[in-house]
Amino acid sequence: MSRFFDLVSKPARDLGIPNVPSSTSAARERRSQLVKLDSNENPFGPSQRAIDAMQAALGNTNSYPDDDCGRLRRELASYHGLPPEQVMVTAGSTALLSLLCRTLLAPGLNAVTSERSFIVYSMAVQAAGGKLVEAPMQADCFNLEAILVAIDGNTRIVFLANPNNPTGTMLEAPVVESFLARLPGHVVLILDEAYYEFAKHFATLRKVKYSNSLDYVRQGASVVVLRTFSKAHGLAGLRIGYGLGPAELLAYCARMRNTFSVSSVAQAGGLAALDDSLHIRRVVENNVMQSHMLEVGLSGLGYRVVPTAANFLFCDVGEDAGGFANRLQEEGVAIRPLGHWGAPQCIRVTIGTPEQNQMFLRAASIVARGSGPGFREPSFARRK
Repeated sequence: MSRFFDLVSKPARDLGIPNVPSSTSAARERRSQLVKLDSNENPFGPSQRAIDAMQAALGNTNSYPDDDCGRLRRELASYHGLPPEQVMVTAGSTALLSLLCRTLLAPGLNAVTSERSFIVYSMAVQAAGGKLVEAPMQADCFNLEAILVAIDGNTRIVFLANPNNPTGTMLEAPVVESFLARLPGHVVLILDEAYYEFAKHFATLRKVKYSNSLDYVRQGASVVVLRTFSKAHGLAGLRIGYGLGPAELLAYCARMRNTFSVSSVAQAGGLAALDDSLHIRRVVENNVMQSHMLEVGLSGLGYRVVPTAANFLFCDVGEDAGGFANRLQEEGVAIRPLGHWGAPQCIRVTIGTPEQNQMFLRAASIVARGSGPGFREPSFARRK
């Protein structure tokens, strides 16, 4: 029995030991030299407009930031056609997930989502003292019927990550609308649209409708939509995201929020990034082209790849994903093995720049060559 076991809360005990990266200088140096395709980051970084705004804000960092993020909230409200009371800015969308769970859940209550979805849902629910119920998937996609069956009288939240992380699969708008209509009144639907800009672009090219989520908010539905500046806008290091939902619910969440949690530099960067359409266009167009290249390359190595609507690919490598990731790291590339998501033979790889993706495929080719007789030399390697 450890010294503090009886003193800490049950959620703190039940959450287990997180994966803590090595803090040695040698480990940090090795990681800095990797092609980093394991965290779904924007390989192009923030726009120059956002960089300039952040640099200008540095001179005022002796003062605390606007605790209400007033200017950014107003701009976001105008951008999305909502009153400011229906917008809440937090230190990343994961901070709002935590606030929603702490506001809506308690011991004896639960939240429902799908298996193999965003791993932070479980952490946020357990930290609030609730229970997360995971419905089974169907062919790498959400099984909405199974999610509906899992809801009971103690359910307060349903999480739908759309597109889903880590599978990259997308629910089209009519499907979500039909699902929402069947939810009981005591349930709040949290639509996690962290990859909104990528999914919208994919949907346009595929001639399908991605999302009507803000219509639900405008109509007063029990829906909170999560968006972030971490992905397409390239501001992951600043930790800034936001939610769009019922004003009353967001006001309750605001009571639970830490003071001055969103820095003045982050607010300045978010404001400048919001309307930089040229930067977003460059990012999403590269993402579409490179997703196709990666899908072809990985399929050519004999791996099963799920078509994506996000900025990453979900891939079944047919062997222990942890070992595969370790061998790939020895070749200079970091990707995410998905054993903790319940997919022990699958990896998630971020779609990077053309140069990064070629380096990844060359490394994957070397790893695949050592994996057995099923290896097929891919076309990109034969052209060298």
